[in-house]
Parts: sequence; C-alpha cells; structure tokens
Amino acid sequence: MAGRGGLRADAARNRAAILDAARTLIAAHGTEVGMDRIAASAGVAVGTLYRHFPTKNDLVRAIVTELGATIAGTLDVALARIGAGRSTALDELVALVHRVVVTMGQERLLRDALGEAGELHAVRESAERILGRLVAEAHRDRALRPDVTAEDIALLLATSPGDEVPRPARERWVELARRALVAPGA
Repeated sequence: MAGRGGLRADAARNRAAILDAARTLIAAHGTEVGMDRIAASAGVAVGTLYRHFPTKNDLVRAIVTELGATIAGTLDVALARIGAGRSTALDELVALVHRVVVTMGQERLLRDALGEAGELHAVRESAERILGRLVAEAHRDRALRPDVTAEDIALLLATSPGDEVPRPARERWVELARRALVAPGA
C-alpha cells in the first residue's frame, strides 16, 4: 500500500518519524545534532534515515520545506478569510502575531535553530510578500496606523519574546503590540 509520495505505509511512517524527531532535536539543540541521535529518537536504524535523507542538508531542506508550507498555508488561509469577508486584515495580522508569540512553540524554536539556512530565504520572501498584502489590506481598511509597514510587522515578529517568557506575559505583549498597530479611531 502506497502512502505519501508513493511510499509504502511503513516507509511513510519512518519518514514522518524521522522528520518529527529531527524537528524536535534541531529545535532543542541546533543543526549540529547528529544523524545517529535523530535516527535513535525516531526509532529507526541509521541506514533507514540515510535512505530517506542521504545528507543532513537533505534532512534540513525537507524540514524547511515543511515549515515553509505551514507558514504559507497559514497566510493563505488568512487571505482567504479576508477575501470571503469573514475577517479583517487587522484581525489576521494580530492573530498572526499571537500565533508566533504565544502558540507557535516548536516552529519558532526550529526557525531560530535553522538560523540563516539558505532554504529559509525563499520561505521568508514568500511570507514577506503575503505579509505585505495583509498590511496593504489593513491600510485600505484604515485599521492600521498609516506608518506601519510589513517590515515593521516582521520586526515585531523577529524580536518578540520567546517561550522563556511566561505565557501571560507573551499574551500581554501581543495586546500591547495590537494597541501600537491600530490606527487612531479605528
């Protein structure tokens, strides 16, 4: 029986377990974590890991690709809700800030651990384009302060508190950021 991408069900489970273990270990320890440790954490033989990902770069690239798909999917859904009239651009921007600051968890740690991996550049560019569209929509609605740019939102996200800060403080940070973004009288 074929699974994801034409893989047998057991091979697809192994691949998923490897990616899950790699995301967790790289988020916790950085990209220097060993392939043998990833294989052990995934519950597979090292040879199985190398059949799926011949090099660590291949493994990191697969993780970045999944992270990019998650980010793009989140932003695309936000644009669709705006387009359907079920949400506003400002609400979607605030929800994005909340997700990154309060609930993103492992994805944020992973992004930080991957640092400036070359593959992240394309993910970042795509996210910035969509973020620019959200900001433009919020400006059209006159809901966002006129001087706020997509780069400002990216700066807020990049410099926001992480999991080392208690959740209530991160939630308060999001509320303060929302207040700073909202246009007077909106």
